[in-house]
Amino acid sequence: MYRAFFRLRHNPFNVNPDPRFLYCTRATVKALASLAHGIYRRKGFILLTGEVGTGKTTIVNKLLEWLRTQNATSAFIFHPSLEPVQFLDMVLADFGVRCDSPLKSQKILHLHKFLLERHRAGGTAVLVVDEAQDLTPAVLEEIRLLTNLETSTHKLLQILLSGQPELEETLRRPEMRQVRQRIMIRCKTYPLTLEEVQAYITTRLRIAGAPPDPIFAPDAVRAVHRYSQGIPRVINFICEHALIAAFADQQRLIRANTIEAVAKENELDDARFGYPQPVPDPADETLISEAEPASAEQTHARAAGGSATDAR
Repeated sequence: MYRAFFRLRHNPFNVNPDPRFLYCTRATVKALASLAHGIYRRKGFILLTGEVGTGKTTIVNKLLEWLRTQNATSAFIFHPSLEPVQFLDMVLADFGVRCDSPLKSQKILHLHKFLLERHRAGGTAVLVVDEAQDLTPAVLEEIRLLTNLETSTHKLLQILLSGQPELEETLRRPEMRQVRQRIMIRCKTYPLTLEEVQAYITTRLRIAGAPPDPIFAPDAVRAVHRYSQGIPRVINFICEHALIAAFADQQRLIRANTIEAVAKENELDDARFGYPQPVPDPADETLISEAEPASAEQTHARAAGGSATDAR
């Protein structure tokens, strides 16, 4: 609807975790490099945690995109609220392993055979579990047992658990100590700073085909940061609605009043709905350039190719 008005080829602020639009901060680059290193070096058990909407699934999708170029086979479980046997069935199905027997022992044998074949062929098998904070202790224990599938020198299955901070709380329980001790690499995602919000918005607009003329004024960027508290998912929501509102008003430069109207209309400043609360406006202390920082371009380029290179 607004793409032609702003001369965009794509919608820049879709909420879908599209790895094409990944904006890499230093923390994101570190997380991607750590994940790739852990899988390449067959560390076995990896943990990625972060608050709701901070880009975990986008990072996971970027990782899966890289894995497809690395002779790796992956299983992606995105609905982990399952019983242990159901979870095992999902893993087998996503790896393409057929097992007609209802016996758990046979399922494990079929999975072990598949993993050995992948290992002998020089490949890597990776199990990715998204929304892992919803895993029950019983399923977490089942996952721990899967890490016992190994040779004398390597883990046959690389496991990545991605979830909200509640996952870390679960893993701190005394009965989870065996699972906790198996985790070899821990990564985190964080909210964006004000400067990162500016670069995030500019980068996504550039990838969407925007011309060099600014679309969001500096005061609008400050308002986006204030109402989103740097949470990428909320940034996307605000910016998408701001583009729609600006198109309706035939306004080519979005200012803070538009962002504030979007926030008020969608009750983004109402704690009852679980949204981040606005932070103080740093306009008096911070001046934002309307040009994209050079470091954002360089960092995005590193994310597209650097992490895979680091892992080799």
